[in-house]
Amino acid sequence: MRQSLFLLSCLLCLLLSPARAGQPQPANGSVWRVQSATTSLYLCGTIHLLREQDYPLPSSYETAYKDSQRLVFELPPGSQHDPKLATRMRDAGSYPEGTLLTDKIKQPTWQAFATWCQKQSVGADAFKQMRPWLVALTVAATEYAAVGAAPDRGVDSVFEERMVKDGKSGDGLETIDFQIGLFSKLSAAQQEQLLEQTLAEVKSLPNEFERMIADWRTGDIEDLHTMMFAEAKNYPDLMDIFLIKRNASWISRLEGYLGRTEHVMVLVGAGHLGGDTGVLALLKAKGYKVAQVTAEPTH
Repeated sequence: MRQSLFLLSCLLCLLLSPARAGQPQPANGSVWRVQSATTSLYLCGTIHLLREQDYPLPSSYETAYKDSQRLVFELPPGSQHDPKLATRMRDAGSYPEGTLLTDKIKQPTWQAFATWCQKQSVGADAFKQMRPWLVALTVAATEYAAVGAAPDRGVDSVFEERMVKDGKSGDGLETIDFQIGLFSKLSAAQQEQLLEQTLAEVKSLPNEFERMIADWRTGDIEDLHTMMFAEAKNYPDLMDIFLIKRNASWISRLEGYLGRTEHVMVLVGAGHLGGDTGVLALLKAKGYKVAQVTAEPTH
């Protein structure tokens, strides 16, 4: 499993609902400048998996990068390349000997997963030692790979590579252990809900992924928020765990950067930005000036 946890922590919340029709909009990107008395913080919404055709990025990302001395990601730089990450995920996401997935989930859920495995030409029995949350992440990663979306093409990965090459400083808002804990601390019922949600929503992923990319490129984070919360009434606990609580916990860290003098580029999943509980609204409520960074005109 070469995917990183910061990719998957909000991935399942962005598995999508019906697209919204509308007129084409400029590709400004999902980048906002948050200003304090001493500095600017660029809050950049990312897509953790992208395809080759999704590049080049809107120029607002380049504006933020060039003006920043420090980059901040959801996880510390280098986390996704930690050789122990896959082992730690597997250990946390596996049942002890003698306990099986089929003992822990309802028969209809297992049957839905077995049907998915059949379509993938893989045997469902190979997953019987896994907990439902790890099965859900495997399903999601497989489906995104099928449409050509990969973590090493994600916005986070691209800028982390540039940061290292250019000798800029980097930080993380969370840790690997924290993100693994988000999943491993889910109750049995919540884990099954996560698997059920994933299996239900990946069916429309190829078409809906295009809508998500379009909204992200134009900076329409409110539509992204609407998409994410379309099914929130069915999974309120999951939305609270993976989005709302994490958004609130980041604010004190972001205010710390806003109290400094260096400019900072913060890259977090675009799904964390919109809505009343999103990071942008929380920072506005603190009195900070927030404005979208528009793309440079093309010539």
